Parts: sequence; C-alpha cells; structure tokens
Amino acid sequence: MAGRPPGAYPCVRHRQPSREPAMHTNSAIHARVPAAVALRGAANMQHPGTVTAGQPRMLTKGEELFAEGDPAEYFYKVVSGAIRTCKLLSDGRRQIDAFHLPGDVFGLEAGADHRFTAEALGDATLVAYRRSRLSELTAADPAFGNQVLASMMKCLGRAQDHMLLLGRKTAHEKIATFLLDMASRISSDDEHVELPMQRSDIADHLGLTIETVSRTLTCFARQGLIRLQAGSRSVDLCNKAALRRLDA
Repeated sequence: MAGRPPGAYPCVRHRQPSREPAMHTNSAIHARVPAAVALRGAANMQHPGTVTAGQPRMLTKGEELFAEGDPAEYFYKVVSGAIRTCKLLSDGRRQIDAFHLPGDVFGLEAGADHRFTAEALGDATLVAYRRSRLSELTAADPAFGNQVLASMMKCLGRAQDHMLLLGRKTAHEKIATFLLDMASRISSDDEHVELPMQRSDIADHLGLTIETVSRTLTCFARQGLIRLQAGSRSVDLCNKAALRRLDA
C-alpha cells in the first residue's frame, strides 16, 4: 500500500526542559490523597481522617510521565484525560501498546524498570502510588487492592485482544474493533465517542498507516456505519451491529 510505513514519523515527545523523577517537586500538585477516594475518581483529592497514600500529578499535552528504562518506582491511576504508552524503535517507528483512560491503573511492571514510555494525549490528571507500598496499601484498604487487581486484569485482557488484532485482523476489522472498544470505555451512551487521540496515534496502535486509517473511516462513513464530525474527533456509531460483525 502506498504511503509511509506504520509510525514512520517522529514520535511526539514534548519533554519538559528538565527531566526530574515524576513525583519529586511542586507540593501544590503532589499533595497526599486517600487511596480509595482516588481510585473512585473523586474530584475531591483529600478526605480527612483517612490514610493518605497517593500523590496527584498533572500533565499537559505531549508531556512525558516516564520513559522506557526509567525505574518503575510508581504506578498510576488516571483520574482525567488519557495517557498513551508506546515504544520507539531505532528507525523512528512507534508502536503504541495501549491508551489508558479515566479509572485505568497502569505502570505496574514485572521488573525494576518501565518497558514503555508514557505520554499525555492532552491535559491529564493522575494519582501516583509508590510501588514499594503496594502490599501495605492493599492490606490497609482491601477495596484499593481489589480495584487495582480488577484494573490490571482488564489491561491484560485488552493486551491479549490487541495481540490478536495486530496478528490476524484486516484494516476494516481493526478500525471497527477500535471504535467499539473506545465507545464502551469512553461513551456514556455507547453510540457517540469523543476520541482523545489523533489518527496518527490510532495508526500506531493498530499497526496501520495514517492514510489507511483515514480511508477506512471515510469508507465507514459512506456506508452509514459511522458519522464523522468535520474538524473534530467526534464519531457517531450509526450501525453498531455492522461494526460488531466486522469485530467478530
């Protein structure tokens, strides 16, 4: 297919002028928050009389949370916004392994270092928890442990589905799967979705070129499966039954 290969353009890496450990500065942002309240995504980040455990972190568009190879001292819960985790190859190609949305917990690694880079898709708010305190936190607050476990199991399931998608599905099947998944995770009515990522991000997540993503979305719109809002990332799912048949 004509066009550049998947991800063949510079990865957006709007790093801050000074790279510091994720949670070391700015006490106004890093105030302590209760684990259970934060995992429920409560707007109030403090709750008198509870055990404080987490540190809030605010990111702007393109800001790096951690880089591949950084020590995995913290794991994170998304309160608002969206985070992509990706790996940049030596030739400039990028593979986005996952998009982390409000309620998702990510950054818990099997080893001592992060295997991917995490960047904000737009303005985002997270809560960071020290990995070394995980056992202590779950013992003190079983609800916290249950929610962390549930979120990690969902991440594992999505990773397995993504492996199948990359290895066996066609471009149309990939886009249909992606739209249905985003609608179920973001949309309140499951029929309209405001995508937090650009088409270039979608391409690097699905192993496609950006041209293929654009052509497929246009094709779906002409067939009446979706409706695209000009100049925005809004997508209406007009024929979910047909999209599910492609997703099967």
